[in-house]
Amino acid sequence: MAALSNLKILDFSTLLPGPFGTLVLADLGAQVLRVEAPGRLDLTRELGEKDDGSSYVHRYLNRSKKSIGLDLKKPKAIDVVKKLICEYDVVIEQFRPGVMAKLGLSYDVLKTINPKLIYCSLTGYGQTGSYKNRAGHDNNYLALAGIQDYSRRKNQSPVPAGIQIADVAGGSMHLVAGVLAAVVQRLETGVGQYIDISITDAVFTLNAMSAASYLGSNKETGPEQELLNGQQFYDYYETLDQRYFSIGGLEPQFRVGLCKALEIPASIDLAMSPKIEDQTAFKTLLQGIIKTRDFTTWQAFFRELDVCVEPVLTLAEACNHQLIQDRNMIVNVEGISQVGCAINMSESEHCYRFKGVELGANNNILMNEFSFSQDEFDQLTVDGVFGKKEEE
Repeated sequence: MAALSNLKILDFSTLLPGPFGTLVLADLGAQVLRVEAPGRLDLTRELGEKDDGSSYVHRYLNRSKKSIGLDLKKPKAIDVVKKLICEYDVVIEQFRPGVMAKLGLSYDVLKTINPKLIYCSLTGYGQTGSYKNRAGHDNNYLALAGIQDYSRRKNQSPVPAGIQIADVAGGSMHLVAGVLAAVVQRLETGVGQYIDISITDAVFTLNAMSAASYLGSNKETGPEQELLNGQQFYDYYETLDQRYFSIGGLEPQFRVGLCKALEIPASIDLAMSPKIEDQTAFKTLLQGIIKTRDFTTWQAFFRELDVCVEPVLTLAEACNHQLIQDRNMIVNVEGISQVGCAINMSESEHCYRFKGVELGANNNILMNEFSFSQDEFDQLTVDGVFGKKEEE
């Protein structure tokens, strides 16, 4: 039995942050029904290579989720949602503040129908504050949170992150934590609640060490001024053939082990010194050494050593790496290879039911799982609640 098999989620979110959050919940067994707007493009369906009508990105992000197409501008569609709410535990929405209220689907309205409802709003800047109605994307949130400046090289511009750190590590994961915390509290109180997740708030908390230090000491920091952001040897090193290795052995035994493995025992004093000038000298020494051999040679050299040195892999190399294979992080879902769930539990299984479906693929859920008759369903179709009626 999956951990969340009895949890039912009505998901109004699109793009990445909300869908990735509900993907984690679906992988843990939650029953997720996406409410999608007919005629409104979900860009994730178009990103990258495609599997028939939808991208592999969409097939992954919406794994195990059913889809119903509802035109929420039509009053009858709102009536449908209100009927569904009686049977659902959680609502996830990702509109700008006020949009769900205008549709008549605010938390205050829906909780009168289902007092146990947990309602989570995920936005870039939250439901309050001067930025609440402002548009934004991942790099904007990282910029405002101070992360991009702290993470760049001195005298160089910030580099776009290859993944959406703010959206996923910030927004999606805080959504998951907030929803599950509310579920636990509801088990004790019988009452649901409203959850306000700001992606910028969430990614700001990822400044776990740098912000804690600044707020406590009021001492400003910046690019390459700290142990973990490039000031010292904890960094990336170029090989002879322009590939890279990560060196991160902060603990004394790893520093000593690295020096001995590279046959530079005289550098141990530099490696162990707290002085910045000594650390800079040690880093320069490592740069020169790593530059003398190619990537493949260093891979073989470090493979059996326990000194916190690992190759910087391409995405293709990472997907085929032994560790990823050992941990079953690549799974097959209806003939498509996808990234697996990273949460492993001893008493519950992952749920990989089916790949992401087309918009409205499960409209008939109203008849199959709820009390809608065939006539009622047909009338909703005629009225365009599921989208524009196709021309005869």
